[in-house]
This record gives sequence, C-alpha cells and structure tokens, in this order.
Amino acid sequence: MATETTLLILGATGDLTSRLLLPALGQLLSLEPERRVRLRGAGMEDWDDARWRETVRAAFATSGSEAAFARVEETTYRQADITAPTDLTRLLADPGERIALYFAVPPAVAAAACEALAGVAIPDGTVLALEKPFGVDAASAQKLNETVARLVPEEQVFRVDHFLGRSTLLNVLGVRFANRVFAPVWSAEHIESVVIRYDETLGLEGRAGYYDRAGALVDMIQSHLLQVMAVLTMEPPASLHERDLRDATGAVLRATHVWGDDPTTSSRRARYTAGSVGDRQLPSYVDEPGVDPARDTETLAELTCEVRTDRWAGVPITLRSGKALEGKDGEIVLTFRPVNHVPGGLTGDAPGSVLRFSLGPDRMELELNVNGGEDPFELERAVLEADLGPGALKAYGEVLSGILDADAALSVRADAAEQSWRIVDPVLAAWRAGEVPLDEYPAGTLGPESWPRLP
Repeated sequence: MATETTLLILGATGDLTSRLLLPALGQLLSLEPERRVRLRGAGMEDWDDARWRETVRAAFATSGSEAAFARVEETTYRQADITAPTDLTRLLADPGERIALYFAVPPAVAAAACEALAGVAIPDGTVLALEKPFGVDAASAQKLNETVARLVPEEQVFRVDHFLGRSTLLNVLGVRFANRVFAPVWSAEHIESVVIRYDETLGLEGRAGYYDRAGALVDMIQSHLLQVMAVLTMEPPASLHERDLRDATGAVLRATHVWGDDPTTSSRRARYTAGSVGDRQLPSYVDEPGVDPARDTETLAELTCEVRTDRWAGVPITLRSGKALEGKDGEIVLTFRPVNHVPGGLTGDAPGSVLRFSLGPDRMELELNVNGGEDPFELERAVLEADLGPGALKAYGEVLSGILDADAALSVRADAAEQSWRIVDPVLAAWRAGEVPLDEYPAGTLGPESWPRLP
C-alpha cells in the first residue's frame, strides 16, 4: 500500500494555495487515485474546517477534479502563527506516516518559520518545501541553507522550481541523450548561441507586494531560467536519480559567469509604460497600485552568461524574461554553427540550423537548409515540427508529486540556490549603482526598440 502523506500547507488562505497548489493536487489525485493524502491548512485567518473544505473543493473544481475531493483522507484547518514554536508544535502533532510542510508564504515569513522550527521536535522523515526566491542574495541564501540543514537532511528539502517540474525539461533530456544525431553535437564546437526566454503578456496583476521588490531578474532569471540552463548544458548524468541529476546541474552553475565578467555590458533592464496587450489596456508600471517608482524595478530583463567548461566555453547563453509583452513566448533556442563549406553549385543562404523547444504548449521545431522544390540547386529553409504533448500533470502537479513521493530530483539543491545568487549578485549591484540604464517599452510590444532582437 502507498505511503500516506500528510500535506500541511502553511499560508493556506493565500493566492498561491487556491490558484496553483490545490488545483494541481486535485488533478494529481484524479490521475493517481492510489495516493493517500491527508490535507491540512494553516494560516493567520480565522477560518474553520467548513470554510477550508469549501476552498479545497472549489479549487479542485477549477482543474476539473472536484470528484477527487472525496479521495482526500482528511481535510482540516488550523489558525496559527507559523513563526511561533508553540503553534508549530501543535501543527506537527499527529504527523501520520510522513508529513510534508509546504511554505506557501512570502520568503521572509518562510525564513522566520524555519528559524522557529529549530526549537520544535520535528518528526522523522519530515519534508520541507520552500518557494522561491530562496534568500535575497548569496549570503542570505547560505544563511537560510544553514538554518534548514539543522532541521532535516538535504534530500528532504524541496526548494520549489515549478519550471523544473515541467515535462518540457525531461523532453529536452530525452531528445539530447537518446539520439545520436544530437548527443555528439551538443557543445561549443557545433552550437553558436543559446537563448532561454520566458515572455509574458500579463502585467503586474496585483502582485506589487512581491514583484516590486523582486523584479524580472530575481523573479524569473535567478529563480527559474538559470535552473533551465543548468539542465540544458549539464554533462550527461549516469541516471536521472536525485544525486546524479543535481550533481550535474550543480557543476554547471558553479562554472557559470556573467559574459565577459562585465554586468554592465552583459545585462539589460526595462519596464513597461502604458499600452495595450491584445484587447487589454495596461497602465504604466509606475502607475500600478502598490508600486514605488523610486525602486526602479524592471519588468523585462536580459542577462548573457557563459558556462566556462570545455563543452560550452565561448557560447553566449542569453536569459530573458519580462511582463506585458506582445506575446506569450517561452522557449529554448539553440542556434548551430553554419557548415564549414557549401559545395559550389548550391545557391542561396545556408545559416546554421536552429532547434527550438517551446515551454507550453510543448513542441519541438528544427529549422534546416534543404533543396528547393522548383530549383533543385537552390537552398531554402524548412521546419520539422514535433508535438511533445502537454504532459499529464500541471507544473505544480509534478512538483507536488515529487514532494509526496519524497523524491527531490527536480528540486533545487542548497548549493544550486546559492550559486544562482552568486551569478546574478554582480548584476544587481551594477543596477543599483545606476551603471545599466533602465529603458522603457510600451506594453504590448517586444521590448525596447534599441535592444537587439534575439533568435
């Protein structure tokens, strides 16, 4: 019989819980009815069990999983201050076979709660799941890691990155490692550049309390896209088990540096002004409720890095993410070098091939040079496409699956969290010093016109 897990959501009345965690849990239980889960919520609000259960039921319904509510073995709520050891002791009573604590709270609250847990008897096998950002710089991430290390073993800590929960990344590994046509050419000898972008059409959407203190660089590049880059560029692991996979990605991050060690020339930042995205009118970012214009928070960031290993040295890897842009565009783009010589007699351009992995819907495209139809000597571009499927689970469903199974393979390890901050800290320092201009772009465009367009 499957192990029963008590999932205790701290911050249960918040947006993250109702919008992402609970719908994903409902979907997971619908697809895997053999799972045994006791669900508990805790928060500062004075809710009762009935209100909590209705919240769970409604959230399950949003993912078409309302019937899965009956499969939850227990559903209760407790009002609690999760930074108080006495309240934490009460919440950890009756942990069942295994208990997982999901910190669906702001990072500062999660850090304070971890400090409080140091004075609490923690049941054996307890899993801690912490949302990004993990710390605010390399020093604070290291301090938080030291605190967490006193609580449970590293393999029981889940630093959540829902991008690593995406089936897309496993598709990338399958394409790279299971095909001889790609495996030998996955290196600087054959690849000219890499772009990992995640452009969104959404604006601030009422998240000023968090986003105005984070910005695009921390919210997406430091927290997510560096981890995607690590999976894309790691050395072949022996297996996809937790130790092998996280050793390989950790080694990549340790070797990653800002391009040319110069954050002023290797990074760009901008924020949106008033404009329209589709049929929606958006105000300027500085006019959004809760925004402090003096913070100079960016809503679009680009950072070019280099992985200084024999495999990747010399290849620019550009990470980009932003809000209120023309279209939703999440993808990984690998541009291959052109061939050394095209035989005389063939006409037309022969640029390097381009391999694209889209991040939802999951697709793969390979751009190739082929002979034209009308003139067999003329080269033209053709695109081979493959639909990789949406994946059985939502991204947070995959995250919760790992947490409930206590399988940390697709979570961020302590050293990786610190290294991600180590990479971006010089950029943040240059931005705070005003060494990189804060450009502007109208909402609904591709970004500042002066920025070079990426592949």
